[in-house]
Amino acid sequence: MSTQTSELLAAAAPRTVDVVRGISDDQLDLPTPCQDYLVRDLLNHLFQVVVNFQDLAEKRQVEWAEKPDHLGDGWRDRFEVETGRLIAAWSDPSSVEGMSPRMPMPQSAIGGMALLDLTVHGWDLAVATGQPYHPAPEAVAELHTLVEQLGPTARKMGVFADPLPAPTPTPDLAPDLAHLLTQTGRTPTWPQTP
Repeated sequence: MSTQTSELLAAAAPRTVDVVRGISDDQLDLPTPCQDYLVRDLLNHLFQVVVNFQDLAEKRQVEWAEKPDHLGDGWRDRFEVETGRLIAAWSDPSSVEGMSPRMPMPQSAIGGMALLDLTVHGWDLAVATGQPYHPAPEAVAELHTLVEQLGPTARKMGVFADPLPAPTPTPDLAPDLAHLLTQTGRTPTWPQTP
């Protein structure tokens, strides 16, 4: 079985897994485009997203206040395993049916939030550690609508910064990805541009 959400996660996840695998231990204290997050902080956040959204697919309660350190032995392998579990959790058609009992939005939007974090934080980690990143085009296309829907609330909650003007096109950054980044308040040319 699969759903549109699981198919998009399956397209996006390997690209972010590759970035995570490419992060060396001596890069964990580097800054990232996420203000106040070092690479290690963002990795732990993304790990928590990947794990918690497995439970959200099954409409179970999750704990966001606890901030466990996921970067123990074998964390790169565990991240890949957990992304596989995330995809499997969202493959069940019931995962995208109805409204979330935990958040006031459709379950399909909850799955989209996991896709958004995998995609955008994949870019964050790649640029922070000097790696190439080419997100799944089908995921980026789907996320434009989601970011437009979630934007006002996400900005009030401090999850997104204010949108930035469209960047000047560059050969290194696809226009669709650049637009998605600016809509979440990111500077696509980070760190070169303030």
